[in-house]
Amino acid sequence: MEWGKVIYMFFQLMSLTSVAGFLYDHNGIALFIALSLNLVSTFLKIGVQNTLAAELFATSLVADLHLMPAFFYLVVEKDEKAAYAMAIGALVANIVTIILTIIEASKTNTDDEF
Repeated sequence: MEWGKVIYMFFQLMSLTSVAGFLYDHNGIALFIALSLNLVSTFLKIGVQNTLAAELFATSLVADLHLMPAFFYLVVEKDEKAAYAMAIGALVANIVTIILTIIEASKTNTDDEF
């Protein structure tokens, strides 16, 4: 087992589930945790050298650029509707990230077998 991959996947899944948690709970702390975990996940993708590295990094940046304004809307502007809309965008980006990670993992496993 590669512990680097475990940590990488852990933060990707935590990013996804924490955004979903915010959409359920609707508070600023949950959104801050989601943003923080997503930023860590993005940071872990810097320097990754696999086939879909650019796509994975881009989807993570999209999620970051949805969660940052969502936090601003919720905390500063007190506009919950806009914050939820941006968080849904981040959720979609995180789902795409998970799908790309699964594709990358399946490609890596088939390459190792041959």
